[in-house]
Amino acid sequence: MKQIKPCKSVLVAVWVVSVLVFAIASGLATGIASSEAVPAPVPDDFVGNESCQACHEEEFQNFQGTPHANVAHSRFKTDMSRGCESCHGPAKTHVLCETRKKEARDSGQAEPECESTLAGSFRGKSPKDVSDNCLKCHAGMGEEHINYRRGDHWRNDIGCTDCHDPHGMPRRPDRLGPQSLVGSASRHKPDWGSEVMLRDSEPQLCLDCHNEMRAQFTLPFRHRVLEGAVNCSDCHNPHGGFESRQTRLATGADAACVKCHTDKQGPFTFEHAPLKLEGCAACHAPHGSANPRMLRRANVYQLCIECHTDVGNIGVGQPGTPSFHNLAQEKWRNCTTCHVQIHGSQSHPLYFR
Repeated sequence: MKQIKPCKSVLVAVWVVSVLVFAIASGLATGIASSEAVPAPVPDDFVGNESCQACHEEEFQNFQGTPHANVAHSRFKTDMSRGCESCHGPAKTHVLCETRKKEARDSGQAEPECESTLAGSFRGKSPKDVSDNCLKCHAGMGEEHINYRRGDHWRNDIGCTDCHDPHGMPRRPDRLGPQSLVGSASRHKPDWGSEVMLRDSEPQLCLDCHNEMRAQFTLPFRHRVLEGAVNCSDCHNPHGGFESRQTRLATGADAACVKCHTDKQGPFTFEHAPLKLEGCAACHAPHGSANPRMLRRANVYQLCIECHTDVGNIGVGQPGTPSFHNLAQEKWRNCTTCHVQIHGSQSHPLYFR
């Protein structure tokens, strides 16, 4: 068989392309290197957490019981293995400068001029810059943080440290009791607030900004958020998302409600369209209501006739409407007396039992 030799022009073209690619790559590498104002730290620049403890005793003690400290003490080498210096940068220069200043103060001399600012200092940085530092580790932690830069908090300059204390907060004892406002019973829950290193209880943190919701959580029929039975993050993802109001998705439906109200999820043979298209909030107020079952209207029939306009108040509706649907009479105003499976039915298209 005759061997096919590559054409000389093809070889020349390949060689030219290779040279161009190498030149471009070298230029990019040079540009990147020249744009780095701070040289990469060397191992000798790190001094360890114990050096930080001498001046920052309170932060050091709180830090010891946090998930950050657990990662720092892990046998697996990660970005958090250096403890304090994982976020604040190498502290050798900072420690030497502060030591010289302290010695000068103790001896009554003037403090020497030296560079004491940490490379990773957060002072004067914007919330977005601070959050970028956190996202170096947390951006890849599943679905919880991956959409943070798409969320309302990011767009409104609410940074990670506005809600979380990276050094941790001291644990407080949990106390039980009914609450009408956020108080000691739900202000700090050791099983949740400490684990995610919140600065305060989750309801209090959220209500500091979303204060208009506080009144809804004091209505007669409400989700027990102030009492600590439910958290805002059970329904909303504070770190961002694709849904309206950053509501969480639940398996099989686009409503966070069915995570708890599983009997309303289905799938049903006969689906109620508003539930699938508009969600639970079409009929229910999600935070609180003055009406039973947190309905948006005082009477069930008032909700129904917003869509079912063929049922008239004088019993005259569209052809085929039963004559006893006379909403002028009190006894016919409770639609769910007959249509009991209003969220969906397995047996009847009119949601009978």
